[in-house]
Amino acid sequence: MSKSQINKARRFSVAPMMEWTDRHCRFFHRLLTRHALLYTEMLTTGAIIHGDRNRLMTFNAAEQPVAIQLGGSDPRALAECAKIAEDFGYREVNLNVGCPSDRVQEGRFGACLMAEPQLVGDCVAAMKNAVRLPVTVKCRIGIDEQDPELALEELTCNVKSAGVDALIVHARKAWLAGLSPKENREVPPLDYDLVYRLKAAHPNLPVVLNGGIATVEQAVAHIDHVDGVMMGRAAYHEPWCLLSVDPLLFGEAAPFVSQRAAVEAYIPYVEMELAQGTRLHAITRHMLGLFHGMPGARAFRRHLATEGVKPGVGVKVLVEAIDMVRDSASADTVAA
Repeated sequence: MSKSQINKARRFSVAPMMEWTDRHCRFFHRLLTRHALLYTEMLTTGAIIHGDRNRLMTFNAAEQPVAIQLGGSDPRALAECAKIAEDFGYREVNLNVGCPSDRVQEGRFGACLMAEPQLVGDCVAAMKNAVRLPVTVKCRIGIDEQDPELALEELTCNVKSAGVDALIVHARKAWLAGLSPKENREVPPLDYDLVYRLKAAHPNLPVVLNGGIATVEQAVAHIDHVDGVMMGRAAYHEPWCLLSVDPLLFGEAAPFVSQRAAVEAYIPYVEMELAQGTRLHAITRHMLGLFHGMPGARAFRRHLATEGVKPGVGVKVLVEAIDMVRDSASADTVAA
């Protein structure tokens, strides 16, 4: 994939989310949008170097374009992991400089790296020297008592000097003391204008906006000011919205005309995974919100949540759940 192609895909992306954006989730999301850039969960350098790489990093080629997000702060370890990711076929390597959890802080990576912009630059430079893939950074606008205007600019200048290919900015501060990770996603106020100003000050640096974006229509509005938009929890909890991504942001028809058609297209993948020993719930848990607001949506969720977790169940449970959603042309069809 060329640089221009990956830049185009970055126009809309689904955020890396721990315990959510696994390979089953990404395969499902790819059925809903052919063009968006998809991300793995954050994988630490230690897990990749010392763990089961095939289990952690293998993905289905149909998920492409897929980016891997790394957690770490040792330039040499990150360079090693970036090369491993390149060999696995990922299209981008992203460094996490935004996660505020205690576990991440103890490992000296994530949002706490906002306080060490030169180190972040060193990490980017090491990865750039190791691979031909685009190397990007996902960050906050600052942490704790930092002045966001100054902190974000300093980080940007360091990674830009190191050759970073794009900067993804969650437009909130992270408070490392006093707020939980969940609160850090909701309590600190959003400052989209700061990210807009950052893009204006660095016109040649691709800047992607993240944080608080609830609809694809909101994403479209932000595109006037930045190069791309990353959506997180809204895309996961209400995945049906992804059917409007290709028409609204890439100028192409949606892959399917309805949620029902998309989930039916998922069935062969489910059957393949079941045959390899994967449990049904691990595959279908990512689609519980697909029919949100439609007649039968609650029954669909309940059936998958109660029957899909039972040992040894097969694809029949998913087919039964689909049949509980009543046809409704006005609710089920994606607007042209």
